[in-house]
Amino acid sequence: MEERTRRAPLYSQDPAPTPTAGQGFNFYHMDLYDSEDRLKIFPEEKIRMRGEIAKEPKRGERAPELGLATYDKRDLGREEKDWQYLGEEADEEDDRFPAWGSRGQYQELREAYRYARGRSSEEYECYVIPEEEDEEEAADIFCVTCKIPIRAFDNLFGEHKGHEVTQLNTAAENAREEIHKNMFKLEEQIIQMENFASHLEEVFITIEENFGRQEQNFELHYNEILETLAQKYEEKMQALGEKKREKIEALYGQLVSCGENLDTCKELMETIEEICHEEKVEFIKDAVTMADRLGEFLKTKTDVELSTHPDFEDQTIDFSDIEQLMDSINAIPAPHAPVINTQTPNSATGTSVKVCWSLFSDDTVESYQLSYKPVSDGAQSEERKEFSVNVKESHYSVANLVPNTQYEFWVTASNSTGVSPLSERAVYVTAPSPPIIKSKEILSCEHAALVRWESGNMNPVDSYTIELSKVDDEEPRNVVTESIVGIPTCESLIHLQPGESYLVYVRAINVGGPSERSEPATIRTTGTYFHLNKDTSHPLLSISEDGFTIVRGKGESSTRETRDSDTRFSRCVAVMGSLIPIKGWHYWEVEVVEQMDYKVGVASEDINRQGDLGADSSSWCMSHTFISSRHKYEFLHNGVTPEIQITVPPKKIGILLDYDSHRLSFFNVDIAQHLYTFSSPLQHFVQPCFSLEKPGLLRVCNGISMPKFATVF
Repeated sequence: MEERTRRAPLYSQDPAPTPTAGQGFNFYHMDLYDSEDRLKIFPEEKIRMRGEIAKEPKRGERAPELGLATYDKRDLGREEKDWQYLGEEADEEDDRFPAWGSRGQYQELREAYRYARGRSSEEYECYVIPEEEDEEEAADIFCVTCKIPIRAFDNLFGEHKGHEVTQLNTAAENAREEIHKNMFKLEEQIIQMENFASHLEEVFITIEENFGRQEQNFELHYNEILETLAQKYEEKMQALGEKKREKIEALYGQLVSCGENLDTCKELMETIEEICHEEKVEFIKDAVTMADRLGEFLKTKTDVELSTHPDFEDQTIDFSDIEQLMDSINAIPAPHAPVINTQTPNSATGTSVKVCWSLFSDDTVESYQLSYKPVSDGAQSEERKEFSVNVKESHYSVANLVPNTQYEFWVTASNSTGVSPLSERAVYVTAPSPPIIKSKEILSCEHAALVRWESGNMNPVDSYTIELSKVDDEEPRNVVTESIVGIPTCESLIHLQPGESYLVYVRAINVGGPSERSEPATIRTTGTYFHLNKDTSHPLLSISEDGFTIVRGKGESSTRETRDSDTRFSRCVAVMGSLIPIKGWHYWEVEVVEQMDYKVGVASEDINRQGDLGADSSSWCMSHTFISSRHKYEFLHNGVTPEIQITVPPKKIGILLDYDSHRLSFFNVDIAQHLYTFSSPLQHFVQPCFSLEKPGLLRVCNGISMPKFATVF
């Protein structure tokens, strides 16, 4: 940056240098923008510009019609100032320059001037120099703080000074990954909603079919009932008509008899009246006969009581057969055996599972009995206990189960008629139990981390998911900022941002669904972080509880003890570390004592455990030997060392492993002194190694940022 500033100072009077590729920004002297002679030129330019549209100028040339030079950056404020000047002097100039014309022509001139300054003209298809907002230098970095693309100049001197930035490609890749994750989740949600919608459609169709069958059943039964009722109605009406006819005939007979008697009485009355008007002799003769006749008539009893009552007797209609028909409507057969469905993905938790089943469309069910038990693993330990529960719906969430365990389910349906046969048995599995992260085995560097965990589940797990939560004061903890899905094994190498702290969670996933989140583990990307591998440690070495201090006692070990394992060092009293297998650079430090004999460096994983460090081509190390108050330092590889004199014995040694540059460098941290650098291609990943030739201790310092003095080597 200083070099660029020296070459192109902001207020230099020299011509501005031509910008080149790779320069983040350019400087131009002020004359390029604010020429004092500019206002003096405008009136002459106005005269030549009247009624003309500027033709397309080539970049770097002057527009011949307007006499204006093209530019890379213009001051729009200056443009407005120019036109303000022109506007104020318009009237005066009309008198001095008749060619200017009226104010309308002045507006036309202004529009022509704007076209020449960068406004496009579709009519003439001229090339347009963008206005100031478009002429600004293109954004070349991404501001993480403000989450917008910016120029490098703004990060160094502008409003984004001091903000965290990253490359545009990195920001775009991160945004693309985030979009892909959200798209993946959205696709899963779409699939679930489509499956649910399909299930709803099937339910709708089943309801319509069942309704149609029930409607036909009811119509058939009720038509039969109506026919029976109509038949009973006809029978009752016919019987009632017979009774009516009998009553009317009886009354009619009484009415006729009463009429006849009445006629006889009238006739006798008339005869008696005629006799009363006759002579005594005739009267006496006829009176005796009439008296006998009248006596005979009066002796005849006349029936003046009704032979029948006008009211009808109330009759109770027997509807027993109708009731039987009504009852036959509700008489349904016992249901068939239900069909238990296979398990739906993500339908279970660690302690519960949702079981679904279906029926034949003609069945009528009042309740179900769901039974289940754990699937036997073939062991003859104890009998598996069965459980049952009564439900009303065709689904049920069974709780209080064991995580990552298979259960077999079967179901029966019942109604008022009876119970169905048993369904076929289906196996469901609960979601796994949360994994257990091996915090002491987490390896990390500034750009990545290797996380390992234990499944803790007896049955197989389909995959694992890692959830990352960035530890930030601005965001609450436990907020997942990134997820990595579909991990097949119990370890994963994840890429992270440098200089951050993360909380890592792991979920196990099977067909039942995801487990609960594991207990979190903390990862810090402030430097290389690794652990010492105790499986490689020589028996004379012991590792402290914190895992970073190597101690050699004064005892001796037997040959048999050193041969117990092929992974342990037997000749060299050494131990190896477990470095994250990722390219790039790794830096760590080792605290030593000046009077100790030690070796520190790196070695391949397949190094000969019966050899010495630095004796072959698979190890590179710095060796120190203290003899008679003298320090001897060697940098060993293939048993060869250069002649190097170290005047200040280091108390803290910095080790920089750079895979990209194929270098292994050693530093005296206290005085920021470079000691030596191995330059050789590394075909495979290497691991840190430490050796104590005499009793003493070494302390490994990792998880620290690389110092600035190490960056120049």
